[in-house]
Amino acid sequence: MKAIKPVNKHRNLLPITCMVGPTGLWLLFFLLFPLAYVFVISVMTRSFYGGVQWVFSLESYQSLVDSKYLAIIWRSIVMAFQTSVICLIVAYPFAYLLSKMRPVMKGFCILFVMLPFWINGLIRLDGWANIIRDSGLINTILMRLGIISRPITMLKTNGAVLFGMVYTFLPYMILPLQTSLSKIDPSLIEASHDLGAGKFRTFVRVIFPLTLPGIFSGTIQVFIPSLGAFYIADMMGDNKPFLGNLIKNLFQGDRNWPAGAALSVILILFTLAALKLYSKIGNMDDLA
Repeated sequence: MKAIKPVNKHRNLLPITCMVGPTGLWLLFFLLFPLAYVFVISVMTRSFYGGVQWVFSLESYQSLVDSKYLAIIWRSIVMAFQTSVICLIVAYPFAYLLSKMRPVMKGFCILFVMLPFWINGLIRLDGWANIIRDSGLINTILMRLGIISRPITMLKTNGAVLFGMVYTFLPYMILPLQTSLSKIDPSLIEASHDLGAGKFRTFVRVIFPLTLPGIFSGTIQVFIPSLGAFYIADMMGDNKPFLGNLIKNLFQGDRNWPAGAALSVILILFTLAALKLYSKIGNMDDLA
Protein backbone atom coordinates (compact mmCIF):
# COMPACT_ATOMS: atom_id res chain seq x y z
CA MET A 1 0.00 0.00 0.00
CA LYS A 2 1.11 3.53 -0.74
CA ALA A 3 2.09 5.45 2.37
CA ILE A 4 -0.05 8.48 3.18
CA LYS A 5 2.04 11.59 3.59
CA PRO A 6 1.28 13.58 6.72
CA VAL A 7 -0.32 16.97 6.18
CA ASN A 8 1.99 19.87 6.92
CA LYS A 9 -0.15 22.23 9.01
CA HIS A 10 2.47 24.97 8.79
CA ARG A 11 2.02 25.16 5.01
CA ASN A 12 -1.68 25.93 5.51
CA LEU A 13 -0.91 28.63 8.07
CA LEU A 14 1.34 30.60 5.70
CA PRO A 15 -1.38 31.86 3.30
CA ILE A 16 -3.68 32.70 6.23
CA THR A 17 -0.88 34.61 7.96
CA CYS A 18 -0.08 36.55 4.79
CA MET A 19 -3.72 37.57 4.38
CA VAL A 20 -4.62 38.32 8.00
CA GLY A 21 -1.22 39.47 9.23
CA PRO A 22 -1.24 43.06 7.83
CA THR A 23 -4.75 43.71 9.11
CA GLY A 24 -3.88 42.23 12.49
CA LEU A 25 -0.77 44.40 12.80
CA TRP A 26 -2.77 47.47 11.80
CA LEU A 27 -5.39 46.78 14.48
CA LEU A 28 -2.69 46.02 17.04
CA PHE A 29 -0.67 49.21 16.56
CA PHE A 30 -3.42 51.69 15.69
CA LEU A 31 -6.34 50.37 17.77
CA LEU A 32 -5.38 48.09 20.64
CA PHE A 33 -2.18 49.90 21.69
CA PRO A 34 -3.83 53.38 21.72
CA LEU A 35 -6.81 52.04 23.67
CA ALA A 36 -4.51 50.33 26.17
CA TYR A 37 -2.50 53.57 26.48
CA VAL A 38 -5.66 55.57 27.22
CA PHE A 39 -6.70 53.06 29.86
CA VAL A 40 -3.26 53.15 31.52
CA ILE A 41 -3.32 56.96 31.60
CA SER A 42 -6.78 56.91 33.19
CA VAL A 43 -5.44 55.09 36.28
CA MET A 44 -2.44 57.38 36.71
CA THR A 45 -2.01 60.63 38.62
CA ARG A 46 -2.05 64.10 37.15
CA SER A 47 1.28 65.85 37.56
CA PHE A 48 1.49 69.27 39.18
CA TYR A 49 2.12 71.09 35.89
CA GLY A 50 -0.26 68.95 33.84
CA GLY A 51 0.36 65.75 31.96
CA VAL A 52 0.80 62.39 33.65
CA GLN A 53 2.68 61.26 36.72
CA TRP A 54 3.19 57.50 36.58
CA VAL A 55 1.69 56.76 39.98
CA PHE A 56 -1.33 54.48 40.19
CA SER A 57 -4.52 56.25 41.27
CA LEU A 58 -8.28 55.93 40.81
CA GLU A 59 -8.84 59.61 41.54
CA SER A 60 -9.85 60.32 37.92
CA TYR A 61 -12.71 57.85 38.08
CA GLN A 62 -13.76 59.07 41.52
CA SER A 63 -13.93 62.64 40.20
CA LEU A 64 -16.50 61.62 37.59
CA VAL A 65 -19.23 61.54 40.26
CA ASP A 66 -18.78 65.30 40.71
CA SER A 67 -22.03 67.14 40.07
CA LYS A 68 -20.60 69.31 37.29
CA TYR A 69 -19.37 66.26 35.38
CA LEU A 70 -22.67 64.43 35.90
CA ALA A 71 -24.60 67.46 34.60
CA ILE A 72 -22.48 67.56 31.42
CA ILE A 73 -22.84 63.81 30.87
CA TRP A 74 -26.61 64.00 31.34
CA ARG A 75 -26.86 66.98 28.97
CA SER A 76 -24.90 65.02 26.37
CA ILE A 77 -27.12 61.94 26.74
CA VAL A 78 -30.29 64.05 26.34
CA MET A 79 -28.87 65.76 23.25
CA ALA A 80 -27.80 62.42 21.71
CA PHE A 81 -31.26 60.95 22.46
CA GLN A 82 -33.04 63.90 20.84
CA THR A 83 -30.76 63.63 17.82
CA SER A 84 -31.51 59.92 17.44
CA VAL A 85 -35.28 60.40 17.72
CA ILE A 86 -35.39 63.24 15.17
CA CYS A 87 -33.12 61.36 12.77
CA LEU A 88 -35.40 58.32 13.04
CA ILE A 89 -38.55 60.37 12.39
CA VAL A 90 -37.01 62.10 9.37
CA ALA A 91 -35.13 59.11 7.96
CA TYR A 92 -37.84 56.42 8.14
CA PRO A 93 -40.18 57.83 5.46
CA PHE A 94 -37.24 58.65 3.21
CA ALA A 95 -35.74 55.18 3.63
CA TYR A 96 -39.16 53.64 2.93
CA LEU A 97 -39.39 55.54 -0.36
CA LEU A 98 -35.86 54.46 -1.24
CA SER A 99 -36.76 50.82 -0.70
CA LYS A 100 -39.64 51.15 -3.20
CA MET A 101 -37.58 52.76 -5.98
CA ARG A 102 -36.09 51.05 -8.97
CA PRO A 103 -32.43 50.05 -8.53
CA VAL A 104 -31.08 52.80 -10.82
CA MET A 105 -33.07 55.57 -9.15
CA LYS A 106 -32.27 54.14 -5.71
CA GLY A 107 -28.55 54.25 -6.51
CA PHE A 108 -28.76 57.92 -7.50
CA CYS A 109 -30.67 58.82 -4.33
CA ILE A 110 -28.20 56.95 -2.11
CA LEU A 111 -25.40 58.79 -3.92
CA PHE A 112 -27.04 62.11 -3.02
CA VAL A 113 -27.32 60.97 0.60
CA MET A 114 -23.59 60.20 0.63
CA LEU A 115 -22.53 63.41 -1.16
CA PRO A 116 -22.16 65.45 2.07
CA PHE A 117 -19.43 63.02 3.21
CA TRP A 118 -17.31 64.22 0.28
CA ILE A 119 -17.01 67.63 1.94
CA ASN A 120 -15.35 68.26 5.27
CA GLY A 121 -17.90 68.44 8.07
CA LEU A 122 -16.42 71.64 9.49
CA ILE A 123 -16.89 73.41 6.15
CA ARG A 124 -20.53 72.30 5.93
CA LEU A 125 -21.27 73.40 9.49
CA ASP A 126 -19.51 76.71 8.93
CA GLY A 127 -21.78 77.31 5.95
CA TRP A 128 -24.88 76.70 8.07
CA ALA A 129 -23.46 78.91 10.81
CA ASN A 130 -23.18 81.77 8.31
CA ILE A 131 -26.78 81.17 7.19
CA ILE A 132 -28.40 81.17 10.65
CA ARG A 133 -26.26 83.79 12.40
CA ASP A 134 -27.82 87.14 13.38
CA SER A 135 -26.52 88.81 10.20
CA GLY A 136 -26.99 85.68 8.11
CA LEU A 137 -29.18 84.92 5.12
CA ILE A 138 -32.35 83.89 7.00
CA ASN A 139 -32.48 86.92 9.31
CA THR A 140 -31.59 89.27 6.44
CA ILE A 141 -34.46 88.00 4.26
CA LEU A 142 -36.99 88.05 7.12
CA MET A 143 -36.04 91.61 8.08
CA ARG A 144 -36.20 92.90 4.51
CA LEU A 145 -39.64 91.33 4.09
CA GLY A 146 -40.76 93.10 7.29
CA ILE A 147 -41.64 89.85 9.05
CA ILE A 148 -39.31 90.59 11.98
CA SER A 149 -37.89 93.84 13.32
CA ARG A 150 -34.78 92.41 14.94
CA PRO A 151 -32.64 89.32 14.25
CA ILE A 152 -33.77 86.00 15.69
CA THR A 153 -31.04 84.34 17.74
CA MET A 154 -30.56 80.92 16.17
CA LEU A 155 -26.82 80.38 16.34
CA LYS A 156 -25.08 79.62 19.66
CA THR A 157 -28.12 77.85 21.09
CA ASN A 158 -29.00 74.28 21.99
CA GLY A 159 -31.37 74.26 19.04
CA ALA A 160 -28.49 75.04 16.70
CA VAL A 161 -26.45 72.20 18.22
CA LEU A 162 -29.38 69.82 17.76
CA PHE A 163 -29.78 70.93 14.14
CA GLY A 164 -26.07 70.42 13.51
CA MET A 165 -26.21 66.94 15.05
CA VAL A 166 -29.22 65.90 12.95
CA TYR A 167 -27.73 67.38 9.78
CA THR A 168 -24.42 65.58 10.35
CA PHE A 169 -25.65 62.14 11.41
CA LEU A 170 -28.88 61.76 9.40
CA PRO A 171 -27.23 59.57 6.70
CA TYR A 172 -26.14 57.13 9.43
CA MET A 173 -29.83 56.52 10.13
CA ILE A 174 -31.05 56.42 6.52
CA LEU A 175 -28.70 53.73 5.24
CA PRO A 176 -29.40 50.99 7.87
CA LEU A 177 -33.15 51.63 7.63
CA GLN A 178 -33.05 51.38 3.84
CA THR A 179 -31.17 48.08 4.13
CA SER A 180 -33.74 46.60 6.53
CA LEU A 181 -36.69 47.80 4.47
CA SER A 182 -35.20 46.38 1.28
CA LYS A 183 -34.89 42.93 2.91
CA ILE A 184 -38.63 42.65 3.63
CA ASP A 185 -40.28 39.96 1.53
CA PRO A 186 -43.13 41.61 -0.49
CA SER A 187 -45.17 38.42 -0.13
CA LEU A 188 -45.51 39.13 3.61
CA ILE A 189 -47.13 42.50 2.88
CA GLU A 190 -49.40 40.92 0.26
CA ALA A 191 -50.42 38.23 2.74
CA SER A 192 -51.26 40.89 5.31
CA HIS A 193 -53.51 42.70 2.83
CA ASP A 194 -55.13 39.41 1.77
CA LEU A 195 -56.00 38.73 5.42
CA GLY A 196 -57.84 42.04 5.62
CA ALA A 197 -55.23 44.29 7.23
CA GLY A 198 -55.11 47.87 6.04
CA LYS A 199 -51.98 49.89 5.29
CA PHE A 200 -51.62 51.21 8.83
CA ARG A 201 -52.12 47.83 10.48
CA THR A 202 -49.74 46.21 7.99
CA PHE A 203 -47.12 48.79 8.86
CA VAL A 204 -47.58 48.31 12.61
CA ARG A 205 -47.80 44.51 12.60
CA VAL A 206 -45.48 43.56 9.70
CA ILE A 207 -43.20 46.30 8.37
CA PHE A 208 -42.19 48.04 11.59
CA PRO A 209 -41.25 44.85 13.54
CA LEU A 210 -39.16 43.61 10.61
CA THR A 211 -37.21 46.88 10.54
CA LEU A 212 -36.37 46.92 14.26
CA PRO A 213 -32.78 45.70 13.59
CA GLY A 214 -32.26 48.62 11.20
CA ILE A 215 -33.79 51.05 13.69
CA PHE A 216 -31.51 49.88 16.48
CA SER A 217 -28.51 49.87 14.15
CA GLY A 218 -29.17 53.44 13.00
CA THR A 219 -29.80 54.56 16.58
CA ILE A 220 -26.42 53.21 17.67
CA GLN A 221 -24.66 54.85 14.73
CA VAL A 222 -26.27 58.19 15.57
CA PHE A 223 -26.40 58.11 19.37
CA ILE A 224 -22.79 57.11 20.09
CA PRO A 225 -21.05 59.60 17.72
CA SER A 226 -23.36 62.34 19.01
CA LEU A 227 -21.90 61.89 22.50
CA GLY A 228 -18.37 62.69 21.33
CA ALA A 229 -18.91 65.15 18.46
CA PHE A 230 -17.32 68.16 20.18
CA TYR A 231 -16.78 70.20 16.99
CA ILE A 232 -20.54 70.59 16.40
CA ALA A 233 -21.09 72.11 19.84
CA ASP A 234 -18.01 74.33 19.37
CA MET A 235 -19.32 75.80 16.11
CA MET A 236 -23.09 75.88 16.68
CA GLY A 237 -23.56 76.09 20.46
CA ASP A 238 -22.88 78.45 23.33
CA ASN A 239 -20.29 77.93 26.03
CA LYS A 240 -22.16 75.01 27.66
CA PRO A 241 -19.90 71.98 27.12
CA PHE A 242 -20.99 68.50 26.17
CA LEU A 243 -19.18 65.22 26.77
CA GLY A 244 -16.96 65.54 23.71
CA ASN A 245 -16.08 69.14 24.59
CA LEU A 246 -15.33 68.11 28.17
CA ILE A 247 -12.89 65.40 27.06
CA LYS A 248 -11.20 67.82 24.64
CA ASN A 249 -10.91 70.55 27.28
CA LEU A 250 -9.50 68.14 29.87
CA PHE A 251 -6.74 67.10 27.46
CA GLN A 252 -5.96 70.46 25.86
CA GLY A 253 -7.08 73.21 28.22
CA ASP A 254 -6.79 71.79 31.74
CA ARG A 255 -4.04 69.32 30.79
CA ASN A 256 -5.73 66.82 33.07
CA TRP A 257 -4.94 63.78 30.97
CA PRO A 258 -6.01 61.12 33.52
CA ALA A 259 -9.49 62.63 33.89
CA GLY A 260 -9.87 62.99 30.12
CA ALA A 261 -8.71 59.41 29.63
CA ALA A 262 -11.15 58.17 32.29
CA LEU A 263 -14.06 59.84 30.50
CA SER A 264 -12.84 58.34 27.23
CA VAL A 265 -12.77 54.88 28.79
CA ILE A 266 -16.34 55.32 30.05
CA LEU A 267 -17.44 56.32 26.54
CA ILE A 268 -15.67 53.29 25.04
CA LEU A 269 -17.29 50.93 27.57
CA PHE A 270 -20.69 52.45 26.80
CA THR A 271 -20.10 51.84 23.09
CA LEU A 272 -19.07 48.23 23.67
CA ALA A 273 -22.12 47.64 25.87
CA ALA A 274 -24.42 49.03 23.17
CA LEU A 275 -22.82 46.79 20.52
CA LYS A 276 -23.12 43.77 22.82
CA LEU A 277 -26.79 44.53 23.37
CA TYR A 278 -27.35 44.88 19.66
CA SER A 279 -25.60 41.58 18.96
CA LYS A 280 -28.22 39.92 21.18
CA ILE A 281 -31.34 41.39 19.58
CA GLY A 282 -30.27 42.54 16.13
CA ASN A 283 -28.26 41.64 13.05
CA MET A 284 -24.67 42.84 13.12
CA ASP A 285 -24.66 42.96 9.30
CA ASP A 286 -26.85 46.08 9.47
CA LEU A 287 -23.99 47.96 11.12
CA ALA A 288 -21.83 47.60 8.01
